[in-house]
Amino acid sequence: MAALFLSCNAEENKKPNAESDTPVKTQVSAPSFDADSAYAYVAQQVAFGPRVPNTPEHAACASWLASELERHGAEVTVQEGRVRAFDGTILNMKNIVGTFHPESRDRILLFAHWDTRPFADKDTVRLREPIDGANDGASGVGVLLEIARQLGLGCADVGVDIVFFDAEDYGRPEWLPAMPDGYKTWCLGSQFWAENPHRFGYRARFGILLDMVGAGDAVFHQEGTSLRYAPHVVRKIWKRAADLGFGDRFDPSPTPPTVDDNLFVSELAGIPSANIVDYRTQVQPMGYGPFHHTHADNMDVIDRETLAQVGATVLSVVRQP
Repeated sequence: MAALFLSCNAEENKKPNAESDTPVKTQVSAPSFDADSAYAYVAQQVAFGPRVPNTPEHAACASWLASELERHGAEVTVQEGRVRAFDGTILNMKNIVGTFHPESRDRILLFAHWDTRPFADKDTVRLREPIDGANDGASGVGVLLEIARQLGLGCADVGVDIVFFDAEDYGRPEWLPAMPDGYKTWCLGSQFWAENPHRFGYRARFGILLDMVGAGDAVFHQEGTSLRYAPHVVRKIWKRAADLGFGDRFDPSPTPPTVDDNLFVSELAGIPSANIVDYRTQVQPMGYGPFHHTHADNMDVIDRETLAQVGATVLSVVRQP
């Protein structure tokens, strides 16, 4: 399936006769979401090269992301900051925010990270070279850029903020021993934003994180940190996916808690956020797939149907929250 082109609004069945005890049932139709467009957005990010902070490729991609959001009608804020990596390196990071309907006080936050891992620490070759990050990074951003394009065309009343977080994937590498609070070396951009939001006093009803949402064999379980901080958001998303016919892709069984941007957005910013992430529980060892943090995380991993189902689900929740 290359794309989903259906109605923008929910449809309702005809009301039953007054004598009938059958309840009124609402059908949810998939919103228009162009998977070819989302795929092209993923490919364009990969074409820049690895998007590692403090590199020319990173700077070029940042400018392009901001311009794309602006092209689709968003009010764009580029939040620049300096954060310290696990090894003491100072990273010049950029969180890129696209705001739709800025006048609305009722807001939904959608987010993904756009940077890439500076080393392939789960690979067996070229361990200290950066990766393409087609799935881990570019897939979530690609889906959100297509959602931004659809929001620019209309059909959403609620305010929406799309945030591309930086410096998520610069965490402590596999070759170093574990350390107390080592999880805080990850997700530096979302930690920075949670303590310094792009708008003073920013609030949102809930948030949705997209991370690693492009693999053809992806299955999205209900992630443990999301269930801790935002169980009602998780139920909303997985119910909507099932209503749209994507129940095989969105499995309601839980995973262990993970460390991702939604942890810090939920805990530090107080916005209950759910993570749609391809965390695999049926294989040993459990984790993010054989290509995770390796050079195999390239465009060969990316599947249009997966992008379409994730994008249609999230866009449906945004339009009918």
